[in-house]
Amino acid sequence: MQNKAYSKILRATIASSCLFCMPALLPVAHAQEHNFVVINPSDSPADIVKKAANVVPSARQFNWQRQELTAFLHYGVNTYTGREWGDGTESPAIFNPTNLDADQWIRELKEAGFKCAILTCKHHDGFCLWPSAYTDHSVKQSPWKNGMGDVVREVSDACHKYGMSFGVYLSPWDRNSKLYGTEEYNDYFVKQLTELLTQYGKVSEVWFDGACGEGPNGKKQHYDFVRWYEVIRKLQPDAVIAVMGPDVRWVGTETGKGREMEWSVVPKDNLDQDAIAKNSQQEMLTQPVGDMRGEDLGSRKVIEKAKSLVWYPAEIDVSIRPGWFYHKEQDNQVKTPKELMNIYFSSVGMNGVLLLNLPPNKEGQLAEADVKSLRGFRQLYDATFKHNLLANAKVTCQLLEGKGQNLLDDNYDTSVRPNMKKGTAVFLLKLKQPVTFNVLSVQEDIRKGQRVEQFSLEVKDAKGQWKKVTEGTTIGHKRLLKFAPQTAKEVRLVLHQVRDIPTISEVGLYRLVE
Repeated sequence: MQNKAYSKILRATIASSCLFCMPALLPVAHAQEHNFVVINPSDSPADIVKKAANVVPSARQFNWQRQELTAFLHYGVNTYTGREWGDGTESPAIFNPTNLDADQWIRELKEAGFKCAILTCKHHDGFCLWPSAYTDHSVKQSPWKNGMGDVVREVSDACHKYGMSFGVYLSPWDRNSKLYGTEEYNDYFVKQLTELLTQYGKVSEVWFDGACGEGPNGKKQHYDFVRWYEVIRKLQPDAVIAVMGPDVRWVGTETGKGREMEWSVVPKDNLDQDAIAKNSQQEMLTQPVGDMRGEDLGSRKVIEKAKSLVWYPAEIDVSIRPGWFYHKEQDNQVKTPKELMNIYFSSVGMNGVLLLNLPPNKEGQLAEADVKSLRGFRQLYDATFKHNLLANAKVTCQLLEGKGQNLLDDNYDTSVRPNMKKGTAVFLLKLKQPVTFNVLSVQEDIRKGQRVEQFSLEVKDAKGQWKKVTEGTTIGHKRLLKFAPQTAKEVRLVLHQVRDIPTISEVGLYRLVE
């Protein structure tokens, strides 16, 4: 959200590069299963690749990735001024929704398949959507519900009602607070953060951006992020901290598009050793530094130069409208269901988690155009992914662990580990009758690491010849590839290059109607 400010603090560019040859692969126990590993000066390139293959997500990171679809709810005084960034001088009196219905927001998101909703509890203007005890610049000074309302309460209650996870966005930049630019502001921020993390039940995600402008006194603030992280870990230990945080990173754009090669294992500290010296390393309470916007963040060439590696997956944010807050003139510029489906492929389908913004309007509801598009997206999703065309296929592959049918049982918790003594693995899938398809879905069980570096899909044509129809690099939690429609009853998934023996959880073929 408004990551132009965040991007200004990023400094270096990681160059893309080719891959080394694959090291020998042996069915051995994992070297370690942590979300962080140190690279020793004596480690060879093969050692580093092996270490990278055994970096895995923390429990909170894994649960976050499994959600796939999360939502942002940008709402506040900007909704009523027509601005994107308020300046902190707005009167609380302008916040006066006539029919605020948080139940509608969450119900529509739930029905569309979203698993988490993150509310902008305070944006850069400093206006709080809950009655904070530490400022009058909040809903308690607005005419809405005679100053007795609490938007955060209504959204958190709706999330708990519908079984959705609840997340909070608290802007570090506060253009209203007179404390901003002083050490006291960090105390103020912690007090407000504590209110949000102790008064509204379970919080699954805390979202920070890097916006850091001037406050009312003309000064900029030095944010005590590590202290804030410690508060979150203490009060909501299961919550992931994104995007200026140690658990989840910003993908680098706000287009809804991830990378063709999206590694969740990236260098943590190879670009700024000064940050390492001054910040605590306990519980990984510092975020990786350096430019996380390049096209290649984790290839062998990149990780070879690292001092340490960390599991740091990508959140891919985009708004359903041109703006992040509601503007009536944009009602005819809402992304179509087809556009949202394309975004699903380029975010979740590229080993990311989609964060889609839907801004409530002045009445306090999701606008009709947004709801219509959201429902249309769900219809397209169901029409495409409801039935795996490989569900009844026979699977043949030399395996070290698991049964071939584990790949087709629609159960992420069952998986296989192929025998890769020859450096490749081939999964042959045979159907009784030909099917027509144009989408491949492949998933690794990331609890055992992200390991696939190159794969392809081949089909047997009417003449009995095998031909490649699509290929990819990384898989991770989920990789989706679209290609020209094919009709076949025999296909094979080939793993050409891996960092270690991978754990493949699911494989599917689908028909997307364009």
